[in-house]
Amino acid sequence: MVESSNVPMFEIEDLHAVIEDKEILKGVNLTINQGEIHALMGPNGSGKSTLANILAGHPSYEVTEGSIRFWGEDILELSPDERARKGIFLAFQYPTVIPGVSMANFLRMAVTNTRNARAEEAAAKNGGGEAPKMAPREFRKLMREKMRLLKMDDSFASRYLNEGFSGGEKKRAEILQMALLEPTMAILDETDSGLDIDALRVVSEGVNNLAGPELGLLLITHYQRLLNYIKPDYVHIMMDGRIVQEGGPELAVELEQKGYEKLRAEYGAAV
Repeated sequence: MVESSNVPMFEIEDLHAVIEDKEILKGVNLTINQGEIHALMGPNGSGKSTLANILAGHPSYEVTEGSIRFWGEDILELSPDERARKGIFLAFQYPTVIPGVSMANFLRMAVTNTRNARAEEAAAKNGGGEAPKMAPREFRKLMREKMRLLKMDDSFASRYLNEGFSGGEKKRAEILQMALLEPTMAILDETDSGLDIDALRVVSEGVNNLAGPELGLLLITHYQRLLNYIKPDYVHIMMDGRIVQEGGPELAVELEQKGYEKLRAEYGAAV
């Protein structure tokens, strides 16, 4: 999906949000274009995961001010599935376990529904006509291709979704979903959380294989180590519900060396 180059792909403007009457986001501004990789860093409680959940449409958070635009369209009133169909994807920090539902069945339903909805929308824009549907055989072939890309055994597809999965397996399952859904905007919420070095390397390699000129990426992380494997174009540091500092990849290295204490003192953050 390529839109006008004059319009940013993803634009967050002066975003304020509360949960249970507590203000978490206090004026977040962030612009991401296709092909760009952005890293969002910050200490616990700074609002990073809140931002990720709001971008995906989590109903527990109330946006009190500001906007989120995708190709110029304000998406705040859209449901999570409507956002997914438009090409927005969130990889969760703590993926949900769903006993009794196999990976293959879950992925087939998600991919089929998303692709069919996109096909129907495209057909409507082109003046109607029959929208091509995804056949089961086509899905199985695509899933096997993406699993090989992520170095996943075929038996993985028959296991129940995230049940008994290691930390690395859960994160690879999230990246597999991303590979199959083919979003244009992906938000990875602390994908490195709970991963050992080997698992981090495999997951990062999968993300790098999916990155490219059609995809915008927002990597949310505490630590610079993820960015040793996935090189960001821009780094943003969040504290106390705001982005307080921005720069290139060198900013993450500087943060790793200095820590957050100096930033707390400099910006007077409450966290």
